[in-house]
Amino acid sequence: MSKLQVLTPQNSQIIFIDQQPQMAFGVQSIDRQTLKNNVVGLAKAAKIFNIPTTITSVETDSFSGNTFPELLAVVPNNDILERTSMNSWDDQNVRDALAKNAAEGRKKIVVSGLWTEVCNTTFALSCMNDTDYEIYMVADASGGTSADAHKYAMDRMMQAGVIPVTWQQVLLEWQRDWARKETYDAVTSLVKEHSGAYGMGIDYAVTHVHGGAERVSHGKRIGPNPAAI
Repeated sequence: MSKLQVLTPQNSQIIFIDQQPQMAFGVQSIDRQTLKNNVVGLAKAAKIFNIPTTITSVETDSFSGNTFPELLAVVPNNDILERTSMNSWDDQNVRDALAKNAAEGRKKIVVSGLWTEVCNTTFALSCMNDTDYEIYMVADASGGTSADAHKYAMDRMMQAGVIPVTWQQVLLEWQRDWARKETYDAVTSLVKEHSGAYGMGIDYAVTHVHGGAERVSHGKRIGPNPAAI
């Protein structure tokens, strides 16, 4: 498989590494609410395109806490692969889950995890060392303990051949063509909810350019009614 091949719903799988509150408490490289928004948006994107999803956690009961409930709500039937090692690749259950999907041609592994400089980096380097999988590191759905920690971890992984991406980039690469109507509505709905200004722009275009209805019902718009001076 070539890194020149774009991500498709057929060649991809995804792993979420340690998206847990105690890990998020230490994140300083990205606003933590933005981080969670991006993680959940990425998970919803994977669900839209039926991308096999692996969720792994570390020391849930003794340190890290439960995986983000908003993430689990997207894939409520997924198993959660618990570990002790900071490196997910050290766990055989994780290797087996990824290998099962890779055997179906899904050798492009999209990664979102905490922290970038520890769990993400060791997983990426170890996985690439032992397999022919390709790693796509979602920079804005991952976080480090400082801006430098995140940056230099990303730099180190890129030097080793990891491909940096953003969550919205992954979503739109999977969609690829707006003529694919079977996922069009779900993708634009996801963008409206999780993509900030891009989503606002879609709402505006639907109502004020194309004359469509607002996507929520609300009370009457009353006024203007200038007060007497």
